[in-house]
Amino acid sequence: MRKLIVVRAEFDPEAGVWTTECSDVHGLRIEAETLEALIARLPGALKDLLEEHGLGDDGDGVEVPVELIAHAHTRVRLAA
Repeated sequence: MRKLIVVRAEFDPEAGVWTTECSDVHGLRIEAETLEALIARLPGALKDLLEEHGLGDDGDGVEVPVELIAHAHTRVRLAA
Protein backbone atom coordinates (compact mmCIF):
# COMPACT_ATOMS: atom_id res chain seq x y z
CA MET A 1 0.00 0.00 0.00
CA ARG A 2 1.65 3.21 -1.16
CA LYS A 3 -1.36 5.40 -1.74
CA LEU A 4 -1.33 8.97 -0.45
CA ILE A 5 -3.67 9.44 2.53
CA VAL A 6 -5.33 12.86 2.67
CA VAL A 7 -6.66 14.11 6.01
CA ARG A 8 -8.55 17.37 6.44
CA ALA A 9 -8.54 19.12 9.79
CA GLU A 10 -10.46 22.09 11.09
CA PHE A 11 -10.17 24.26 14.17
CA ASP A 12 -13.30 24.33 16.34
CA PRO A 13 -13.18 27.73 18.11
CA GLU A 14 -16.00 26.84 20.50
CA ALA A 15 -14.26 23.71 21.76
CA GLY A 16 -10.77 25.15 21.29
CA VAL A 17 -9.46 22.05 19.51
CA TRP A 18 -8.33 20.86 16.11
CA THR A 19 -10.39 17.94 14.78
CA THR A 20 -10.17 15.70 11.74
CA GLU A 21 -13.20 16.47 9.62
CA CYS A 22 -12.68 13.96 6.83
CA SER A 23 -10.10 11.47 5.74
CA ASP A 24 -9.33 8.84 3.15
CA VAL A 25 -9.32 6.36 6.06
CA HIS A 26 -12.81 5.54 7.31
CA GLY A 27 -13.27 6.06 11.04
CA LEU A 28 -10.46 8.55 11.68
CA ARG A 29 -11.79 10.83 14.40
CA ILE A 30 -9.15 12.52 16.52
CA GLU A 31 -8.75 15.91 18.14
CA ALA A 32 -6.01 17.87 19.86
CA GLU A 33 -5.50 21.30 21.38
CA THR A 34 -2.85 22.30 18.82
CA LEU A 35 -2.24 21.48 15.19
CA GLU A 36 1.19 20.13 16.12
CA ALA A 37 -0.38 17.76 18.65
CA LEU A 38 -2.90 16.59 16.03
CA ILE A 39 -0.06 15.91 13.60
CA ALA A 40 1.77 13.93 16.28
CA ARG A 41 -1.31 11.73 16.89
CA LEU A 42 -1.98 11.02 13.21
CA PRO A 43 0.56 8.22 12.53
CA GLY A 44 -0.56 6.05 15.44
CA ALA A 45 -4.27 6.57 14.78
CA LEU A 46 -3.88 5.87 11.06
CA LYS A 47 -1.75 2.77 11.65
CA ASP A 48 -4.35 1.35 14.06
CA LEU A 49 -7.23 2.00 11.65
CA LEU A 50 -5.41 0.63 8.62
CA GLU A 51 -4.54 -2.55 10.50
CA GLU A 52 -8.14 -2.80 11.75
CA HIS A 53 -9.37 -2.60 8.14
CA GLY A 54 -6.84 -5.25 7.08
CA LEU A 55 -4.74 -2.74 5.16
CA GLY A 56 -1.57 -2.85 7.23
CA ASP A 57 1.80 -3.44 5.67
CA ASP A 58 2.74 -6.96 4.67
CA GLY A 59 5.85 -7.08 6.82
CA ASP A 60 8.19 -5.11 4.58
CA GLY A 61 7.81 -1.84 6.51
CA VAL A 62 6.21 0.22 3.74
CA GLU A 63 5.69 3.89 4.54
CA VAL A 64 2.52 5.59 3.35
CA PRO A 65 2.62 9.36 2.76
CA VAL A 66 0.05 11.46 4.64
CA GLU A 67 -1.05 14.93 3.59
CA LEU A 68 -2.80 17.07 6.21
CA ILE A 69 -4.88 19.98 4.97
CA ALA A 70 -5.76 22.31 7.83
CA HIS A 71 -8.42 25.00 7.82
CA ALA A 72 -9.00 27.75 10.35
CA HIS A 73 -10.87 31.02 10.16
CA THR A 74 -11.18 34.18 12.15
CA ARG A 75 -12.90 37.55 11.90
CA VAL A 76 -11.81 41.15 11.98
CA ARG A 77 -14.10 43.78 13.52
CA LEU A 78 -13.91 47.15 11.79
CA ALA A 79 -15.07 50.40 13.25
CA ALA A 80 -18.40 51.54 11.86
